[in-house]
Amino acid sequence: MMRALSVEPGERSSLALIEKPEPEPGPGELLVKTLAIGVCGTDREIIEGGHGEPPPGEKCLVLGHESLGAVMRVPDGSKLQLGDLVVGFVRRPDPVPCASCAAGEWDMCQNGRYTERGIKAAHGYASDCFTLEERYAIHVPAKLRQAGILLEPASIVAKAWEQVDSICARLHAYEPRRTLITGAGPVGLLAALLAVQRGHEVCVFDREASGPKPLLVRQLGASYCTSLSSLRLEPEMVIECTGAGEVVLEVLRVLARNGVVCLAGLSSGKRVVELAASTLNDRLVLENEVLLGSVNANRRHYAAALAALERAPLDWLERMITRRVPAERFSQAFRHEPGDVKVVLDWAA
Repeated sequence: MMRALSVEPGERSSLALIEKPEPEPGPGELLVKTLAIGVCGTDREIIEGGHGEPPPGEKCLVLGHESLGAVMRVPDGSKLQLGDLVVGFVRRPDPVPCASCAAGEWDMCQNGRYTERGIKAAHGYASDCFTLEERYAIHVPAKLRQAGILLEPASIVAKAWEQVDSICARLHAYEPRRTLITGAGPVGLLAALLAVQRGHEVCVFDREASGPKPLLVRQLGASYCTSLSSLRLEPEMVIECTGAGEVVLEVLRVLARNGVVCLAGLSSGKRVVELAASTLNDRLVLENEVLLGSVNANRRHYAAALAALERAPLDWLERMITRRVPAERFSQAFRHEPGDVKVVLDWAA
């Protein structure tokens, strides 16, 4: 038997560390020992009963879509070796499959029949060990043992940057270089990292005036602000990571002509923000601006994210992880504490 962190989707206060039979890998599958599980807002929403779907015929869902583990068993012909570090992809293509899923673009699934480990109709990675199809795993170098848990959120922003880059390619006269990141959580900080690596002038907006967030931003060589009204940079590109409606509207007001805004954060709560649709329409049309959404990632985005993490200062990545909580004290990981940036369940503790 093994430990697993389980929840009944739709039922608040159902989070529990339970026992489940240890899985047996099938053909083409790895058996992986869990080292760390990342905690994010999606997990908290599932725990609060607002999201999540168990596998067909089951009542409970094992959480954990951000994974880092060590290979315990490999299938015949595997390119991996025992002890190798791996991260499992979150999404799996739909069974039809649609044209996107058939081409390996499961992040752009057209019919919504995809599954997601730890989120939608498939158990996650938050257990002592898990099985993982090798084709949905990416090998992480040993030097990233402490920071490799950041790969999944980094893959999200790698896709977001790919989307922004493709739209900016319409501009033949110049290459945009001024970037605003809204939100200095893990996704925002990783988005800023990728922007700095591209050679952009970067400003990160967040409400927190002190603590690790401003320091982490400035250590990247980017600027930091706590009010968009005091923004000294006219952004040509924005990666919006807060999901806050009022921030999205303010971003559109400060965006440069021909600018692109990529929404990478989901809204929480039910706060209402008034928006004149005609004003938004006129702004997008008359200023040649683009507003788009981006979610999830496929293999090339994980590969791009891994390359970015390998180029980043290792100590900076490790400082993003501000709390490591042993699995047996799991409830502490889902409570926000002052100074939190990235919280990780340390399964190997």
